[in-house]
Amino acid sequence: MKSILQKIIAQNKQQEKETADAMQAEIKDPQTSDSRRSFLKKSALGGISLGAFMGLSFEDTIAQTTSKVKRASNPSELKITDMRYALTSVLGGTAIIRIDTNQGIYGLGEVRDGADPRYALMLKSRILGMNPCNVEMIFKAIKQFGGQSRQAGGVCAVEMALWDLCGKAYNVPAWQLLGGRYRDKVRLYADTPEAGSPEEQAKLIKFRTEDQGYTWLKMDISIGELKGKPGTVVNSKFWENAQGNLAQWGDQSNYMSYGNTLHPFTQIQITDKGFEELAKIAENVRSMVGYDIPISTDHYGHFDHNNGIRLGKALEKYRLAWLEDIISWEYTDHWKTISDALETPTTTGEDIYLLKYFKPLIDKKAVDIIHPDLASSGGLLETKRIGDYAEEAGIAMAMHQAGTPVSFMANVHCAAATQNFLALEHHSVDLPWWESLVKTTDGRKMITKGYANVPLSAPGLGIELNEDVVKQHLDKRDKTFFAPTKEWDERRSHDRIFS
Repeated sequence: MKSILQKIIAQNKQQEKETADAMQAEIKDPQTSDSRRSFLKKSALGGISLGAFMGLSFEDTIAQTTSKVKRASNPSELKITDMRYALTSVLGGTAIIRIDTNQGIYGLGEVRDGADPRYALMLKSRILGMNPCNVEMIFKAIKQFGGQSRQAGGVCAVEMALWDLCGKAYNVPAWQLLGGRYRDKVRLYADTPEAGSPEEQAKLIKFRTEDQGYTWLKMDISIGELKGKPGTVVNSKFWENAQGNLAQWGDQSNYMSYGNTLHPFTQIQITDKGFEELAKIAENVRSMVGYDIPISTDHYGHFDHNNGIRLGKALEKYRLAWLEDIISWEYTDHWKTISDALETPTTTGEDIYLLKYFKPLIDKKAVDIIHPDLASSGGLLETKRIGDYAEEAGIAMAMHQAGTPVSFMANVHCAAATQNFLALEHHSVDLPWWESLVKTTDGRKMITKGYANVPLSAPGLGIELNEDVVKQHLDKRDKTFFAPTKEWDERRSHDRIFS
């Protein structure tokens, strides 16, 4: 191959010399017109840079002609060599993973909040030695180990880290690898501040919208707020915990607790008086916020779709942006019944893994908005596919996010690359050290006035860890910081799921 290239170069040099001699002869010829002579002189000048290579060796010629090509690494030779993690204290324990390679570059990913980092570590032996730039192939190899909600945390963490690595290898942002961007900044939505009095809450809401610049808010309207108000809820006493609360997040040691019981099976009902009380919560916040800012709602409690419809109708006049997770996501027909009965948009999806399980909701137009959490839905590419599929059906996509800046920025890249995107959740807006867990590699602020800045040129996810800050905020249960994980190097099973 080298001898052939050398022969071609020699032939080109000879042809270039003959062409240059002919051009010089024509320039000196008195019969040549002025315009032709001017053209030939410019052409000769343009050939100087090419002619300058004539005296170079073969190796120097190749080096010179490719010197402008950016090489962040040699992508075709990249191999995964390690996976490690650090468990942060964000949202009760959120793990950041780091996938290392044989070329010194690495990728960052995140296991969803509250999920076990071992969901990711168990995948280590299955990806060692693979080229991280083969993102889709690796995802197909490991997606069988993901499940709904936080059980998908490991697969999604690896997928995030692969896009970060691939972007660094090719020196382009992750959104570019997803097909390009639709926007330079990503609209965020944040929780509505709570306070001990309406006056104090009004001040906090003003700070959120005017000082912090958020243009979309979300609030909870929960039957938990009806505690101590007689005649508002039927059958609540049966489900109350020892503290007299309807503990929506459940007791993991008690499978039959209220929080662990699916919505259709609690037989909790809300009375007219109860709906009036819940409507007052929405009215109070809407009066403070006004109608220029969308308000989404969530965390109502565990009751069936009939009560969900009645609640939706009680809140209809406040023109809410959406009603989120009124019931569990898998009840497609119930969702269809709810959505058809209400004018307020409905949404679900933060616990759904893979496009396959979004399709029934989308195909039946069972919800008005889909709401994936990228750390559960399958990662960047799968979430973009979910958004694109919904777009074809005329359904918009908002994005749920509760984690560290690693998953936040993965969401930003995906949102930038997906046309039907509405808004991305920023769950840690009131955590003062949250943003300082990372440093942006382009030097820009991560968030400006309620919008996330899309990295326009920074490769990968566009962030690096601020290690000193991360070390200050490790979870007390595990203070290790990217310690070796050799115990996860060996594969111990035959994983194929077909015969």
